[in-house]
Amino acid sequence: MKKVILFVVLFSACVVSAQTAGKSGLSFLKLGFGARNVAMGDLGVVNSKDVTALNYNPALLSRFSSPEILFTHNQWIEDTRSEYLGVSFKLLGLPWAVGVNTTTISDIEIRTRPGEAEGKFNANYFAGSLSTGLGLTENISAGLTVKYLYEGLLSDEANGLGFDLGLLYESPIEGLSFGAAFRNLGSMNSLRNEETKLPSDFRLGASYSDILNDFNSSYTLGAEVQKYLVSDDTHINLGGELLYEDMIALRAGYQTGFESKGFTAGLGIKWYNLNFDYAFTPFLLDLGSSHTISLKFKF
Repeated sequence: MKKVILFVVLFSACVVSAQTAGKSGLSFLKLGFGARNVAMGDLGVVNSKDVTALNYNPALLSRFSSPEILFTHNQWIEDTRSEYLGVSFKLLGLPWAVGVNTTTISDIEIRTRPGEAEGKFNANYFAGSLSTGLGLTENISAGLTVKYLYEGLLSDEANGLGFDLGLLYESPIEGLSFGAAFRNLGSMNSLRNEETKLPSDFRLGASYSDILNDFNSSYTLGAEVQKYLVSDDTHINLGGELLYEDMIALRAGYQTGFESKGFTAGLGIKWYNLNFDYAFTPFLLDLGSSHTISLKFKF
């Protein structure tokens, strides 16, 4: 019980510290990790059943069963690409996960006057994180992520420290779980003259899974409310997955509150301990589409 009280106090203190005015930057932290999660409407606060929990809700790491390594490539829009590596393992009796995120926006034109561009440069972003989760009671788990952040724009650089806090409640109803997480709390050093605010958000969600014995299949349904604490944007993420013979998965999702996107879809193939997942996100306003590919190996 003392562990529960201590975590609630820490949880509340972090919420208060995140209530800042103004708009945020470091938008690469908003991108999903893992094609499975992205295909299901970027669900993750309850639905991350693997190492991707480090990006959504570190409390889910308390479900740790065996080490995993996952690599995700995200070809975003406007010459933006992102690579994400996650590794989970057990050490000193606790589950741990290490994440590395590198994101690049290529060929940004330099203009100080009308006419042709005077040159081009790349914007570079990096996040390195360490996460862990533990059980507070039989049904309640908590988790913490600490992350180092970097941004480089032309000749200017900044770095900072961020962290996430997560909770997981596994209800007495089999297959039904609830989760909550505060993500990207923290601060950055000044980038030339101004400090970039982190895109802090709060997620609250639920997930239900069940088996369809007559079809040799299982399904998962999930829903989340996501609220950004700085920009005050609110989104609802919905998604589902149908898994056939624990080998082939079909997924779809929908996200509200975005002007340029909503529907997501994807598929997954499992072959022994190797998983291949793909997610497709179409955009409106002639922005094209995003493709996310993940490879995961479970030891």
